[in-house]
Amino acid sequence: MTKSPRRTWLTAAGSALAGVAGLLLPVFGTAGTAQAAPAAESGIHVSNGRIYEANGNEFVMRGVNHAHTWYPTETGAVADIAAKGANTVRVVLSSGDRWTETSTSQVSSIIGDCKANKVICVLEVHDTTGYGEDGAAATLDQAADYWVGIRSALQGQEDYVIVNIGNEPYGNSGYTAWTAATKNAVVKLRNAGIANALMVDAPNWGQDWSNTMRSNAASVFAADPRRNTIFSIHMYGVYDTAAEVQDYLNHFVANRLPIVVGEFGDHHSDGDPDENAIMATARSLRVGYLGWSWSGNGSGVEYLDMVNGFDAGSLTPWGNRFFNGADGIAATSTRATVFGGGSGGGGDTGGTAPNGYPYCVNGSSSDPDGDGWGWENQRSCVVRGSAADTGSGGNTGGTAPNGYPYCVNGSSSDPDGDGWGWENQRSCVVRGSAADR
Repeated sequence: MTKSPRRTWLTAAGSALAGVAGLLLPVFGTAGTAQAAPAAESGIHVSNGRIYEANGNEFVMRGVNHAHTWYPTETGAVADIAAKGANTVRVVLSSGDRWTETSTSQVSSIIGDCKANKVICVLEVHDTTGYGEDGAAATLDQAADYWVGIRSALQGQEDYVIVNIGNEPYGNSGYTAWTAATKNAVVKLRNAGIANALMVDAPNWGQDWSNTMRSNAASVFAADPRRNTIFSIHMYGVYDTAAEVQDYLNHFVANRLPIVVGEFGDHHSDGDPDENAIMATARSLRVGYLGWSWSGNGSGVEYLDMVNGFDAGSLTPWGNRFFNGADGIAATSTRATVFGGGSGGGGDTGGTAPNGYPYCVNGSSSDPDGDGWGWENQRSCVVRGSAADTGSGGNTGGTAPNGYPYCVNGSSSDPDGDGWGWENQRSCVVRGSAADR
């Protein structure tokens, strides 16, 4: 079954922000399983399909896109986004091929702004948007040359910066070249000494309705000598059902390939994306998401603004849904521990266990005797998921990371063995099971 091909443009200040097309319902292919490889020596890195900080703490992106290159004077945007609870900001830059180049010094300033406001920076070149279909778009090779040219701003920032090589690098024409072009760009950056985690966008205006990225992700991952490449899917009209969202994301998770939803909205002219399914599925799979966008959309898609006129005090319906709704930023965002964050966004720990003690930021490495109790910052801490990670009483065994209560009676409440039990007229999670995440 197909949908008739359509294309839409998002513009800001007269410039195209992102084109997304729809389009074909996915015809699912096989990517193969990513092979385990040594983690990057430092900084944000990938291991076994998950994203980690240098200290080994898993990091799940919960962030916002900000169109810096069209609104360079909106210097308070990163601080405002961080104040809403986001742990990541994806910042639109330009390589100079289509819009005014974002200079090395400007990139350094943006990184400094992100660090000052305790958010991870995902930096992306937007000039590649829709290459092959949009004659003004730059190639991934041109984007790679830009990153090599500003590498001095990136080096030493591996704990804080992810390099998103090029936004939506192919439209609906010529997209079969995506695999080779992406591999070549990754290798060019690595050969130039850029050690940051990399992010690569899907073709088909980011939506991969052709499953080009899905089918070739494993080989692209293997082409990175550091095995430190993250895949980004943009979910607009192609992803208008929960089944489509779940199938796409589950495929990457099952094959241990790191995936994030790099852009999505609650409406779009190419179809009605299922934002509820996107956010709920991302939460349940521990997959990152980055909503489009803070402010500045025009030409009929102003509904994608999260705030009106860059005013942090004026949330739009989409912004209110994104930040305050189910599975939104307020409920699911955790600050990166490199900034002293943890579950709930505060303190210098990995959050608080049900028994009231802090979780250990460094996991079992803080627990030499293996009893589940560690020692950090001159106090006891609990290793997440250990025997010590228990509740403090009441009629539950505490709360699992997915928000459901733990089963008091363990696996005896779970007759089918899937990790989900039933107690007190509600679902519960068996501690340490496949559902305990």
